[in-house]
Amino acid sequence: MLYIVPTPIGNLEDMTLRAIRVLKEVSVVLAEDTRTSKRLLDHFEIKTPLRSFHAHNEHAVVERVVDELASGVDMALVSDAGTPGISDPGFLLSRACLRRGVRVECLPGPTAFVPALVASGLPCDTFHFEGFLPHKKGRQTRLKYLSALPHTFVLYESPYRLLKCLEELREHCGPDRQACVARELTKKFEEVKTANISELIGHFSAKEIKGEIVLVVAGA
Repeated sequence: MLYIVPTPIGNLEDMTLRAIRVLKEVSVVLAEDTRTSKRLLDHFEIKTPLRSFHAHNEHAVVERVVDELASGVDMALVSDAGTPGISDPGFLLSRACLRRGVRVECLPGPTAFVPALVASGLPCDTFHFEGFLPHKKGRQTRLKYLSALPHTFVLYESPYRLLKCLEELREHCGPDRQACVARELTKKFEEVKTANISELIGHFSAKEIKGEIVLVVAGA
């Protein structure tokens, strides 16, 4: 069996008892970055061997991993933080397992966009999750599409590109569109700021921006 195991996005107290048990019981933990995951496993006294599985090697190793799983080896897949497959490696392996008849079980657990969306105060009965926008080709096309959606949409962004992204959203959505910037979620300096896009630009222009960013934007 392949277990998809979410890991904390910041606060280690968000690690579930079930996730700890599964990581102890499997034969191998496939990790986006073995150095990052080793710190997590060491914290919870988990001795299971780690193996690299990331965006740069997943195409090359996915069939070999599935062969091992099909032979009866249980493995767990983790990313650096959050739920694998959500803007992180995981989809290719899950699909390959299902095609070969290998059971895939995904544990519930942390993912950044859910607390950001719910805490934003913006409508979340229907929403669109976009994840990371393209850096160059196709970026403006996606922004034009997103700006016309009638419901809330969610983006992931780097702290180094937040202001540029907000300025692009102002251009496509207008300065008065409500939005939320959530950063450092679950950590000591967590910040969730909801305002119109122009106010958000002013707020974040006046401070040093740190931490991974979730942007939640109201629908048209």
